[in-house]
Amino acid sequence: MGRLIAAAVALVTAALVLGASPAAAQDGDEPLRVTVTIDGKNIDGRTVTLDPRKVAELSITAENPGSKPQKVRLIRVSGVALALTFYAYDTTLPFEVPARGRTTRTFPLDVRDLDGQAIGLLPTSVTLLDDDRNVLGGAKTVADVQGSFWSVYGVFGLAMLVLTAITWAGALLALARHRLSPNRFRRALRFLPAGIGTGLVAVVSLSVLRLVPPEVEVEIPIVLGAALVAMALGFLTPHPVPDAPAAAPVPDDGRTVSLTTQHLEPQRWPE
Repeated sequence: MGRLIAAAVALVTAALVLGASPAAAQDGDEPLRVTVTIDGKNIDGRTVTLDPRKVAELSITAENPGSKPQKVRLIRVSGVALALTFYAYDTTLPFEVPARGRTTRTFPLDVRDLDGQAIGLLPTSVTLLDDDRNVLGGAKTVADVQGSFWSVYGVFGLAMLVLTAITWAGALLALARHRLSPNRFRRALRFLPAGIGTGLVAVVSLSVLRLVPPEVEVEIPIVLGAALVAMALGFLTPHPVPDAPAAAPVPDDGRTVSLTTQHLEPQRWPE
């Protein structure tokens, strides 16, 4: 179980650090300059609210600084945390942005099923894609998703909490039973998965509580900091005391000793 938890935590961390970026725009084309408004408010530099009970009005203005026209096939709205996509909406809306020109399109964004996908603050991007799903341009913001705690994102955080608790329990139980390695560095590595899990739980919790969005510049310091603290605790744990050796059994040579009892009368000393 410990190795399975460690492998799961390592995979999430690797995805966090090495997460691949989407395909870039076509060679030789300058990216479109995109301005996005939701319900008439510019999303740049502010937190927007996505309520599954309401249909949002999304307006996109694309400016083409290049010398060639660019054709947009679809518009994608996606929310990402820990390098994992928790919701994505693709809207097919073909239009062309002329060279050194500007085009605006407005359409309703139906997010009714967002209630079961995410909750809290999530980094969100609005991306324009061509026929080959290459990125032509986009804009980024932070969305306050009014979803359910039992959404995919909420259950993901709860699962990470349970796995982290199991990992800590295993490490502390091994410490109490003096089952940790005598080598300090191995003891530090024994606590590493618990530290990484603690960092991931902290990132998700801050997001669900709407305190801090799980952006890369926040995720990595928290996860690495928690991992280093856990390794330090493992490194500083006391050296395990070996169990006392069992007492050697008394050899039996087959001899027997007979014992007899005798009642003795008390004797009076002469006066």
